[in-house]
Amino acid sequence: MIRINKYLSQCGVTSRRGADQLIAKGKVTVNDTTIEGPGLIIDEEKDTIKVNGTIVTLVKEKYYILLNKPANVLTTLHDPFRRKTVMHFTRKVPSRVYPVGRLDYDTDGALVLTNDGDLAYRLAHPKYGIKKRYHAIVKGMFTKEAAQKIADGIKLTDGHIGRAEAKLLMSTGHTSRVELTLTEGHKREVKQLLKSVGYPLKTLRRVEYAGLRLAGLRAGRWRYINHREIRHLMDLEGL
Repeated sequence: MIRINKYLSQCGVTSRRGADQLIAKGKVTVNDTTIEGPGLIIDEEKDTIKVNGTIVTLVKEKYYILLNKPANVLTTLHDPFRRKTVMHFTRKVPSRVYPVGRLDYDTDGALVLTNDGDLAYRLAHPKYGIKKRYHAIVKGMFTKEAAQKIADGIKLTDGHIGRAEAKLLMSTGHTSRVELTLTEGHKREVKQLLKSVGYPLKTLRRVEYAGLRLAGLRAGRWRYINHREIRHLMDLEGL
């Protein structure tokens, strides 16, 4: 017998605090009944626990992978409309792994997946300031003035102030390739920042996450994160 939030953390879904948030949002069911509080005691051998409709089980060994997520793929393990999700590409991982944070449906690039709930929660939490680097193709010639406005901060639709370090990588005059580095991740933040300074986004790729780079990893392919890289991630979070 075990508390539901502790069980979810041991399943690698998230930390205990993250589990409390999932429960509060109605994302967790026990025997197909949505639960309302983190204090529920469950029988891990008899009860069926689901998060977002997906059954979760206890972690026997921790796995850490880096996926080059293709565009037009959902950053989730389950979709009721049967659209392609990142789980389609990680079936050969020996254990179920969960996305750390999210990438928009139409955005491709670096995505970490793991069954280490504590690390995943910390990496995704804005207060830890994990760096995320993107390459965007926009219409027009990107200017230094636009980069400064993005660096100074722009109000997003959710009320937060979004900001990023932005610089021009190359331009044809008709389009520009822009690199943006963020330490927070609000919903559709890069797209909002660029649009607000007059540069509609054409394509977006995340090329680096927490120091992890794709390094030739083709779209739809993944690799194990090595021991040195795992230690680096844990050092970032003080684990």
